[in-house]
Amino acid sequence: MAEIINLRMARKHKARADKEAQAEQNRIAFGRTKAEKQQTAAEKALAQKRIDGHRRDDTDAHKKTTED
Repeated sequence: MAEIINLRMARKHKARADKEAQAEQNRIAFGRTKAEKQQTAAEKALAQKRIDGHRRDDTDAHKKTTED
């Protein structure tokens, strides 16, 4: 036979689990020290600088073809 469950209790249990999952995500996102945040920002800036350094500049080539 099927197990009888109280729907009110099941909803409360699910809500508690959802809140705990959200709290865990917030602890990861916002529970860092200032130094860790600065380190992450510096790493992102360096990565973006490297990507921009490897990017080809097609805007000049496009202008030359449209002017001709």
